[in-house]
Parts: sequence; structure tokens; C-alpha cells
Amino acid sequence: LLAVPAVRWRAGVRARPNAAGSAGAGRGRLFFRAAAARPVATAVQAEQEDGEEEEEVVVEERYALGGACRVLAGMPAPLGATALHGGVNFAVYSSGASAASLCLFTPDDLKAETVTEEVPLDPLLNLTGNVWHVFIHGDQLHDMLYGYRFDGVFAPERGQYYDVSNIVVDPYAKAVVSRGKYGVPGPGDNCWPQMAGMIPLPHSTFNWQGDLPLKYHQKDLVIYEMHLRGFTKHDSSNAKHPGTYIGAVSKLDHLKELGVNCIELMPCHEFNELEYFSSSSKMNFWGYSTINFFSPMARYSSSGIRDSGRGAINEFKTFVREAHKRGIE
Repeated sequence: LLAVPAVRWRAGVRARPNAAGSAGAGRGRLFFRAAAARPVATAVQAEQEDGEEEEEVVVEERYALGGACRVLAGMPAPLGATALHGGVNFAVYSSGASAASLCLFTPDDLKAETVTEEVPLDPLLNLTGNVWHVFIHGDQLHDMLYGYRFDGVFAPERGQYYDVSNIVVDPYAKAVVSRGKYGVPGPGDNCWPQMAGMIPLPHSTFNWQGDLPLKYHQKDLVIYEMHLRGFTKHDSSNAKHPGTYIGAVSKLDHLKELGVNCIELMPCHEFNELEYFSSSSKMNFWGYSTINFFSPMARYSSSGIRDSGRGAINEFKTFVREAHKRGIE
């Protein structure tokens, strides 16, 4: 998937619409195919549906995971990574970046803090307003992780911290993968190891079983404020998976017996409990060290970071569904 920035459309070369492009993800720009040789840009003949032939630019490049992918212009909305039309659309907002690239990781490469593939984004094709976007057509990405590299002005006094050496997490990522165990630093006692977002699957495998919001009137709520990890972490809870979403599910009947009909969760989105650990050897147990608001805390999941963080999403959904079954909002 290594895009070659020097490759540009030649005058007179037209882009052929395809399934993704016709659906709004943009017209074909580059092809990526498995090859042992160095990247070679060539113009090839491609037949349209109407029988006419036209030229496309093809970049042959060794693709680490095998198979073939096409890189298309993509769409500026919705923000985040979205599976659709036979591939994945990536869109991220940045008001001051002068350049951007999509960085892809295998789980093993993420642990080694090594980028597996990097796709530079062309501001003429992949930028709408302040949103950078790209569409990767193909099905080889779903077991990978992603982040972004931005270049721009480094001026802290103006709130600008662009640093091309850093790879940042998409604030709209649905799950974030980094350290697997709660309170345990990464390799080399690193409290801030490289993080990456989950690339979504085309279809959700979770069964909501017809669940709907309970919509109680505010005056009727009996609220229980819960720290999700602390609720079942102690041995006295006898939970099979203490300190997790599933562990909390096992205690919902107890809350119902108390007359509780609403749970107010303390932060359970992705945060870094070790934010200040290197300087004070203390953990932020409460969770007010936010990493991503839209990603369930992976270390509150019994599956941890396995399956690219999808287990954390499904366990959190299970917690919500089972609470609703018991009349708890």
C-alpha cells in the first residue's frame, strides 16, 4: 500500500469510475498489487462499461499482507474510519496541517512501534476544507490498525504542536489499541507506547436482541454512580472477570434489588491511567486522563486488546443491553 507521492495523473489521463467511486468514495487514483520489484508507475489500458478504453496509472508495489488494494480520493464525512462499498473510508479533521499520511500497522508492528504501510495524502485529491480523507478499496485492512502522521507548524504558544515524527490516534476511532494490561507500562517501562485505532468490519456481529432505550423521566431516576473497574475488582465480588464490563454485568441483579434504575458511569472511554506514573508512580484510577471519547476503555475488557479492541466494544454493548433488560438505564 505504499503510495508514491511523485506519481501524478498525466494530462489527458482519465480516471475510470468503479464501484467505490460511483458510490461517492472518489475515482480511481492508484492501484497497489503484490510485486517483488520496486514500484513502477505505468499507464495501462482499461475498458469502461461502454466499451471504450482509457488509461489508468498503476503503481506496482510489494504489499505486506498480500492481495491488491486501490487508493481512492475518499469522502470527508463521516469522520473516523468507516467500512463501506468494499473498503474503508478514512476522514480526519486538521485545521493547520500542511501534509498528512495514513499509517497502517499490523498488531505485531504496533508493539514494535513500526509502521507497516504508509499512504501519503495528496492535498489536491484527499483534502476537503480542513478534512483529510482517503478510501482504501479492498478487504485486507480489517485486521490492521491505523493512525495519522501530520506535518505543520510547531508553535506551542499558538497551540500548534505539529511534529512529523509522531503518529497520532484518530479522535473518532471506535477502539484504541496500545497497552494490554491495566496499570502495566509498555516495553521499556514506556507509559505512552504507540497507540492506534481499530479498522472497523463491514458488519457488526453484535446482537442487541431488540434492545431500546428505557427513557425514564429524570424525576423518577434512582442513580447509582459506578466506577466500572472498582465495582468488581475486589476479590469479595466473586466475579469471574473482576474489574471488567462483563464483571459488572454479573452484579446487575444486585443493583436491581437495591431499587436502582439508572447507572451513571465514571469515565469508561479510553484513557491513560499511567499519564503521570513516570513522574509520581501514581495511577489515575478515576479515568480523567482522556485519550479517546468514542472508544470504550480496552483495559476494562476481559478480552483486552485482542481482536483489535472489538472485544471491548462488544462487552460494553453487552453491559448496556443487560442493564436495560433489568430496567436499568
